Amino acid sequence: MHLLLHPAWPLLLGATLTFRALRRALCRLPLPAHVRTDPLRTWRWHNLLVSFTHSIVSGIWALLCLWQTPEMLVEIETAWSLSGYLLVCFSAGYFIHDTMDIVVSKQTRASWEYLVHHVMAMGAFFSGIFWKSFVGGGVLTLLVEVSNIFLTLRMMMKISNAQDLLLYRVNKYVNLVMYFFFRLAPQVYLTKFFLQYAGQRTLGTFLLVILLMLDMMILIYFSRLLRSDFCPERTPRRQHKDKFLTE
Repeated sequence: MHLLLHPAWPLLLGATLTFRALRRALCRLPLPAHVRTDPLRTWRWHNLLVSFTHSIVSGIWALLCLWQTPEMLVEIETAWSLSGYLLVCFSAGYFIHDTMDIVVSKQTRASWEYLVHHVMAMGAFFSGIFWKSFVGGGVLTLLVEVSNIFLTLRMMMKISNAQDLLLYRVNKYVNLVMYFFFRLAPQVYLTKFFLQYAGQRTLGTFLLVILLMLDMMILIYFSRLLRSDFCPERTPRRQHKDKFLTE
């Protein structure tokens, strides 16, 4: 009963509704010619616009949190700040919204990997939201959103058939660098921490399992990214038409 009355619920609801309203607003923007002719690409474009906005806000916010509260880099379990807590709630609201968007739009089959990721991310974030533990870890995890700015931009250019643009060619190298510094490096740091310390505790063990599963997904996505952008001759020609992950 105490959990049902937790003050975080209004924050989560507010964040979820904010992203819902944002999606409605972004749907009013004009679509690229290659996108507007395909309903699936249209939905994916709008979905990516929301993701792009979330990545910009959350990525910058996470950097500011670490600048304001640098002890989060070391005291991953106990370090806490109001800004960091609100950031975790904000991003959890995005994952709730995106999960609902995928399910309601009947894109579960094409986007099942996103759903698995979102469920794991929400499970990890809820430990920080409802028990106020590992908020620092949540903020460190959200450094990935800096990388997602460039990854999402890449996917938007791909589905709009803009791979020949100079921006795409420049972005694929910037994206690779950002992927390493803001996705792979924080994951390695967090995994090392949980293996040495938090894995000995009940909640830490739960988060460690989630982290290891996310590590596997990140490595798979990284291999797809390298294959698609730097070894295109090895990319299978026949792919599922609904697949818009990092291929």
